[in-house]
Amino acid sequence: MTSQTVSRETQEKPVVGVRRLKEPMKFPPETRILTVANQKGGVGKTTSTVNLAAALAMGGLRVLVIDLDPQGNASTALGVDHHSEGVEGMFEVLVEDRPFSEVVTKVAGFDKLECVPATLDLAGAEIQLVPMVAREHRLRRSLVKFLADRESAGQRFDYVLIDCPPSLGLLTLNALVAAQELLIPIQCEYYALEGVTQLLRTLSLVTEHLNSNLVLSTVLLTMYDGRTRLAADVAANVRSSFPDAVLNAAIPRSVRISEAPSYGQTVMTYDPLSPGAIAYLEAARELAMRAENTEQENR
Repeated sequence: MTSQTVSRETQEKPVVGVRRLKEPMKFPPETRILTVANQKGGVGKTTSTVNLAAALAMGGLRVLVIDLDPQGNASTALGVDHHSEGVEGMFEVLVEDRPFSEVVTKVAGFDKLECVPATLDLAGAEIQLVPMVAREHRLRRSLVKFLADRESAGQRFDYVLIDCPPSLGLLTLNALVAAQELLIPIQCEYYALEGVTQLLRTLSLVTEHLNSNLVLSTVLLTMYDGRTRLAADVAANVRSSFPDAVLNAAIPRSVRISEAPSYGQTVMTYDPLSPGAIAYLEAARELAMRAENTEQENR
């Protein structure tokens, strides 16, 4: 039996990875909203968003994923339809003032994981946002109302993860204004910090003019290969640059992580016992454990 056959059978059957963990993760004092951004492409930004979200949901936490990347890769990895005619998502929220409640959808296999998809229309959103009043605050305004309504209904989200496109345009700016925390995935390769400098400049401008509560709380090392000197050097460099933000858990290079989206799954369900899934689970648990400290820093 080939690995592809095994994978397809796994997709069709309930898998261990979607079960609730025996040791639930720490609940945050209030909803944590994290924007996952890095203007450099190919660093594992979307992969980290969906796998951290899945791992947190496995830990008993209620999680919302907002797909702000017009490519819709986060939606694909979560098995959420975003290509069919009539499907609505973040374009309608940002441009047409559609409430989140009308476009949010449950992620199959998870009791506490939901997603707002990115449809192809989102590619034109930045152009349509340009002439709008308070264009940088449109996501924040809609999200705050949605989260308040869900909390009133007794269904408070513990985490909101916003996946951004690999750019610093209006979509990413909306995500930074809407969030409390910034999570930066950094690839363990030669140009690891390329693009991060500009992102940090943007972060400084956003905190100064648009969202004073935003902090760089988390840096996640991705595509780590412990066999190479380069990966170790890059990891040491990143840890020295962001000593308080880097998670101890590093995500290894993994074929299983790369394969999972082609089956409409995260690695947490595609191969829950793989090194990649275990690493994301450790990263999610560490992220959850930091909730109290981050809350105190933001006060």
